[in-house]
Amino acid sequence: MTGDGVDENVVRILLADDEALVRSGLRAILDAEPDFAVVGEAASGAEAVSLARSCRPDLVLMDVRMPALDGIAATRRILETMDPAPRIVVVTTFENDEYVYEALRAGASGFLLKRARAEEMVQTVRLLARGDSLLFPAAIRELANRHRSPAAPSPVAALTEREAEVLRLMAAGLSNAEMAARLHLGAETVKTHVGKVLAKLGARDRTQAVVIAYESGFVRPH
Repeated sequence: MTGDGVDENVVRILLADDEALVRSGLRAILDAEPDFAVVGEAASGAEAVSLARSCRPDLVLMDVRMPALDGIAATRRILETMDPAPRIVVVTTFENDEYVYEALRAGASGFLLKRARAEEMVQTVRLLARGDSLLFPAAIRELANRHRSPAAPSPVAALTEREAEVLRLMAAGLSNAEMAARLHLGAETVKTHVGKVLAKLGARDRTQAVVIAYESGFVRPH
């Protein structure tokens, strides 16, 4: 048990949305799962930052458009000032929203559509709790293509040939297991390559690495 009575094996979740109805709906879905616990609700970005520090959640479901401090700025502030920091998934109405893209650049691990079914939300939280990232290649490709700056210096140049290959497969949305099968490598070897890619790109996770790959022109939209 933690100091607030929540079992250590339970995923602690903070909800941040300025609409009380949305928060109550999310709470009803997540609290129904035995391995989830909603430990706080924030109605603004500023409140989300404050509650993240006091509640120490494992995951924050962050609306991108909120008063006082929007979800992008709140995401950046949480990730820059907390160690360890919770994983953040932005909740949005449209997957091609510029706010979503800026949140991903700020370090969010993925996004979730407000119209998603309950089972999709539950699966998303479980994936992130395991340390996975949420990759949406088509949506990220479309968004990143608007921000391409191939002329700018890119850390992608520091990758080895194998690491570059791994980044291309990450951008295609392949999991570690799928990459291992494609490259005829062991799962641990692929995990090591992924870790080196993230370190060289200065990316928090796979999602940020894919954003960098598209923005730099290393991976080109089809």
